[in-house]
This record gives sequence, structure tokens and C-alpha cells, in this order.
Amino acid sequence: FHHESVLLDEVVDVFAAHKPALLVDCTLGGAGHSRALLEAIDGLHLIGIDRDPMAIRVAAERLGHFGNRVRLVQAPFSEIGAVLENLGVAQVDGLLADFGVSSHQIDTAERGFSFRFDGPLDMRMNPEAGLPASELFESISFDELATAIKEYGEERHARRVARAILEADPLPRTTGELAEIVRRVVRSAKDGLDPATRTFQAIRVLVNRELHEIEAWLRQSPALLNAGGVVAAISFHSLEDRAVKHRFREATLSCICPPEIPICNCNTIPTLELVNKRPITPSTDEIRRNPRARSSKLRVARRLPRVSE
Repeated sequence: FHHESVLLDEVVDVFAAHKPALLVDCTLGGAGHSRALLEAIDGLHLIGIDRDPMAIRVAAERLGHFGNRVRLVQAPFSEIGAVLENLGVAQVDGLLADFGVSSHQIDTAERGFSFRFDGPLDMRMNPEAGLPASELFESISFDELATAIKEYGEERHARRVARAILEADPLPRTTGELAEIVRRVVRSAKDGLDPATRTFQAIRVLVNRELHEIEAWLRQSPALLNAGGVVAAISFHSLEDRAVKHRFREATLSCICPPEIPICNCNTIPTLELVNKRPITPSTDEIRRNPRARSSKLRVARRLPRVSE
């Protein structure tokens, strides 16, 4: 299980500056961020969450020597509130989420995430739950598929691609079959990007309800933080980053009244303040070492004191 955590030093610096006592890594993956944080911050206790059972097993091995400083839970990060409630935890000092797909998932053919390796068309983050992509094609409507490919993959030829997929006989069952269908109806890009790239991204987001997961996590985050607690999110494409930027900014507002109302009467109380107004991006050295980090962006916000405090 190999995965190189992106923006690792930057994440450690962000949290080390605030010295959290209890932090939740909401997307364990290969446990790279978790291990670095536990090593860098004395006395830190960590709750690790991931919906991929393989990630939980690997994290148990890699973090085992930290003993009772670590608790692991298999769950989607959208269920962060329920996870903490079940553990008897009201608030924490830090929340971290990395929305990227792990290198292990991409590079394992049988997980079906990449057309680089021919394998079953699955794409599920948790292979024990939900429908694989191949079965999703059996029930999804043309409009729903075309919309997903356009919005999640930002594919200009979304309707053409969706029609080609659903009219295939038989429907694609492997990553290679899906990639070939897309390549037949979409020309290669001038930048060399494989024509199937955007569609594969869109299908993965659709299968795992990724944007729904992110929105649910963002809505819950402020209430789960102690005053002064830090929430950090790493995104990899514009839809994810836009969601984080919007939710963080929304939580900083002290008034949401329409501009035509001269006196504020909404009684809005901000819950977060931005730690970095612009996203933190990887260094040239990191991109050279790990090209998959190229599009990553880290946004950070801090929990404001509650009114009663």
C-alpha cells in the first residue's frame, strides 16, 4: 500500500502551530499525514477515519506503535459527527481531510479506478458498499449520466460520451472497455491528456458521491471544533476547491442580509476565520517528486469562540 501524502510538511506546520490535543484525520489513506502529525506534535491523540477497509488495516499496522494515542474507525468522512458521538467525543482541536484518491487505489487494477490498468470497472472507495460503476450503467438515465460527466468531469462532449456508453452492447465491464468507448467519440487533447481522463474522474465522483460527502463534511465541521480548533482541507479539482472555499467563506460571514436591507437583522454569528486567504499549493520540488500533487490546494480555517464563551 504505497501512497505519498501531498502537502505533508505544510499540513504538519499548520497543525503544529496550534498544538492540538485531539485531531481527526478524516481520510486516512496510507496514514502518511497521521503518522507525521503524531511524530511532530507531542501528546497528540488522533482519530483516523476511512471508508476503505484496506486503508484501515494498513493504518492499524503503520500507526500501531503509537498505542492508545490512535483510534481507527471505518466510515465515510461525511459521517464525522456520528463517529465522534459514538466515541463519546463532543469537540476536537483539529480536522483534516484529503479529498484525493490514494495512489494505492489508482494503481491497483482490481479497484477499477484507472484506465492505465485493465481491470473490473468498480471505482468504489469502499468495495463492500454501493454499486460498482459497471452496475451503475445498468440503471442510470442518459440525462443523469450526461450531467455527471459534464459537471464532475468538465467534459465538453458529455452527451456524446454518455450516449456512447449507454448504447454499447454489451455495457462496459472493464476499465479498458470504458476507455475505448470514450476514445472513439472524443479526440485526443492538444496537451496530451487522454480523452478518457475526464470521464473516468466524473464516473468516480458519481459512484462515490464525492461532492455530497464533501458538502456534508463541510457543514458539520465548525460545530465539531473547540474554540481555536483548526479545519484543513486538501482538494484536487475545481469542484472540490470551490466547495471548500464557499463553505469556509460562508462560515466567516457576520451578516447574510440582502444588500437592499439598510440594517442587519439576520443575527448571523460567524463560526470560522480564514487562516490562509489564498490556498497553499505544493512546491516545485514536491511536484517534481510527486506529479500527482500538481493540482492540490490546501485551505485552512480556525474556529472562533462560541458566543457563550
